[in-house]
This record gives sequence, structure tokens and C-alpha cells, in this order.
Amino acid sequence: MHIRVNDMVEVIAGDDRGTRAKVIRVIGLEGKVVVEGVNRVYKHVRRSQKNMQGGRLSKEMPIRLSNVLLVCPSCGKASRTGARYQKDGSKERFCRKCGATTGPIAPARKQYAKRASK
Repeated sequence: MHIRVNDMVEVIAGDDRGTRAKVIRVIGLEGKVVVEGVNRVYKHVRRSQKNMQGGRLSKEMPIRLSNVLLVCPSCGKASRTGARYQKDGSKERFCRKCGATTGPIAPARKQYAKRASK
């Protein structure tokens, strides 16, 4: 999964198409993300000790991971992401449009380190 919490994403499908916002939560097993201000619904809340007034509570609901694209911090465009190994064997994600690194995925591992040619 190439989307993480606090990433800036752009919604590419649905009612909120074109919206750029920050990821609040990632639900990995379901393949969904909760994005700030996107897919808002009203939950009707009854009066209780916890909620004295009651009424309608507006909250964000999850959307499918396939409906968002990561916004590259260097080029500022919404693009697909890829994964590649660096020379030391660590894994990173990168922007497919400009090739810039957008953060590490996994720490360095010896078997994926590239050997220096002589």
C-alpha cells in the first residue's frame, strides 16, 4: 500500500472528484482510506450523558484506495507511485511522473543491495 497517514491525495472518482486533502486514516485490510473533508455523511445522535444536545454529527467515511492518487510533493501533480530499491538495499516509493522520491518503505536489507561493479 503506497498511501500513508498525512499524505496529500487527490480524489479521482465520486462526488468529491478533484478535491485535494490529507489522509486521516488508512484501513489496510479493507483497502480504504479516510480523507479529510471527503465523503461526509450525517450521523443522527440521540441525547445522552456524553452528547447533551444531540442532533446531526457530520463525519468522514472511508473511500476506496483506488479512488485516490498521491500528490507528489516535488512536482505538485497527482500521480501513480512505484517502489524501487536503492543501492544500499532499502526500498522507497517514488513519483512515476517526475521520478522524485516520496519516502522510504522498508529499511535496508543485505540481499537487495546492489554490488559495486569492478
